[in-house]
Amino acid sequence: MLIKNGRIFDAVHEEPYTADILVEDGKIKAIGTGFTDEDVFDAEGFNVYPGWVDAHSHLGLSGYGIGYEGHDYNEMSDICTPQLRGIDSFNPLDPSVHKAALAGVTTIAVGPGSANAIGGTWAAIKPVGVCADDMIVKDPVAMKGALGENPKRVYRERGASARMSTIAHMRNLLFRTRDYLARKEAANGDITRIPAFDMKLEAMIPVIRKELPLKIHAHQANDILGAIRVAKEFDVRMTIEHVTEGHLIADKLAENKQYMLAVGPTFTDASKFELRNKSWETAGILADKGCHVCIITDHPFALEYSFPLYAGMAAKAGMKRFDALKAITINAAEHLGIEDRVGSIEPGKDADINIYEGDPLETTGKLIAVFIDGKRVEE
Repeated sequence: MLIKNGRIFDAVHEEPYTADILVEDGKIKAIGTGFTDEDVFDAEGFNVYPGWVDAHSHLGLSGYGIGYEGHDYNEMSDICTPQLRGIDSFNPLDPSVHKAALAGVTTIAVGPGSANAIGGTWAAIKPVGVCADDMIVKDPVAMKGALGENPKRVYRERGASARMSTIAHMRNLLFRTRDYLARKEAANGDITRIPAFDMKLEAMIPVIRKELPLKIHAHQANDILGAIRVAKEFDVRMTIEHVTEGHLIADKLAENKQYMLAVGPTFTDASKFELRNKSWETAGILADKGCHVCIITDHPFALEYSFPLYAGMAAKAGMKRFDALKAITINAAEHLGIEDRVGSIEPGKDADINIYEGDPLETTGKLIAVFIDGKRVEE
């Protein structure tokens, strides 16, 4: 396929340019001029963007139009469930999945919610297909964790009625995993010395080995800083999710730039105490401080189908427009560790492309066509 004459916003260069995009076998083969192909999409007069990347969503796990009984993203039987895999709850045929594709959200991280101190692994998927295994970009991308009000509410009568108890449960699991791994390695394959199999601890080994980041839900400033405290204590990788009060501690977060930040959902009501300081200014303030920022939906709490408008709202609140574009493209891909595949228009990457009439960060922007892996998404 050949996309000709489009004005390309590639999420790499701040200024757009006009060129052709040659697609072959679902990948961007080249960008330039003088290409020929039988299958041509004439994008003259249109703007061409990378497919949107949402680094935090419960799409396909939350259930569309079927009430709470259809929600499969929280396991509430145990405060620590690292052995769970979000992909096992993901329903490719949920109507919300195709709706996301039609809206140009071409890569989405999906997984467990925030009921648990440690909740299980997340996967990055493309929203096209009928089998979860065929839709995976990368699985796992992270191990979910949560601090603050949600674990307190769910486990108030079962050993976690305060913030410090939630963090204690998280620490306990990390301590046990570190010990379990040391004993396994010391056994050196001797079956008589290897510790008894523990599914939870096995699931946490990639975290201790820094192969898999923790993905920590934290709204309130003290929870954000608590997550950083734990990550440093155990020397593990981490991304921080929601970061609602991040603008209140922007200097502290700027001192800890190694932790990528996912801001949102902001297009929601302040439905609980820890959201009372939410602001559209947060993403821009943190980006201006040099923090690595992406913007997220947390679908269904902010709808996947309006995703680029959330970046537009951040831009209206002061975020630089190029930073806002990167926040839903390349920064989100880097947040998930899949920037080699998606997030920008560059040769060698997946041909996930959105074609717009006008500006997608404005309500007047009109989505003309969506391509995922070089194939046009149809109604």
